[in-house]
Amino acid sequence: MTATPVTKPAPARPEPHPHLQPLTPRARRLLYAGAVLLLVWLGFGGWGVWKTFGESRSPAPSVAQLKAQQKRVAELEQQVATLNRSDQIRRQANTDLQSTLAERDEEIAALRADVAFYERFVGATAQRRGLTVHKLQLQPQNDQSWHFIATLTQNLNRGAVNAGRLQVAVEGTRGGKLQKLAWTELRQAGDPGVAYSFKYFQEVEGDMVLPLGFRPARVAVRLVPQHGGPVEQSFAWSEAVADGA
Repeated sequence: MTATPVTKPAPARPEPHPHLQPLTPRARRLLYAGAVLLLVWLGFGGWGVWKTFGESRSPAPSVAQLKAQQKRVAELEQQVATLNRSDQIRRQANTDLQSTLAERDEEIAALRADVAFYERFVGATAQRRGLTVHKLQLQPQNDQSWHFIATLTQNLNRGAVNAGRLQVAVEGTRGGKLQKLAWTELRQAGDPGVAYSFKYFQEVEGDMVLPLGFRPARVAVRLVPQHGGPVEQSFAWSEAVADGA
């Protein structure tokens, strides 16, 4: 009995996935084109990133560039300092000019007052007055010493010279009591007074010393002319001090 050979069946070919269809040539070309476009887009994107971040890093400046920049900074600082100094000089000059103008205004006012003063005594319409103390000014030198300026005037005897001596006396309190200090108590003993000699007016100056603890209230000016009787006028101490300020 002859045996019949057994034939092995051929392996079955895998069937394609039932949900995936094979790509057509046209779809395959589109896929390749998309891949190429993606690669190109990525290339341009990388180039852009490199341009943005790579080129933004400037190379380190050279030693010559640093020195040039330092020189420029020094020049600018010097210009700023010069401008500041010029501004200070201009401001100081303006301040000095304003001060000078104020001084000139004061001088002009004083000269005008002097002119008006002269006109009152030497003008054709001036009122005739005899020897008098027009004004008294007191200026402190220290706690006890005072400087006085008495303006003497007269226009009664025009052209005539008035000569004599001036003395002062001070009224006030000391230790709660009224007291009057005579000229001999304010000056050295034997001083006859401050001499004066003028036709129309004169400023007579002198010094006096008050004792410790004395509080002045009024000051009296006594004129003793060479001819005629004495003339005496009294002024409040505070007003004389204010006029002398």
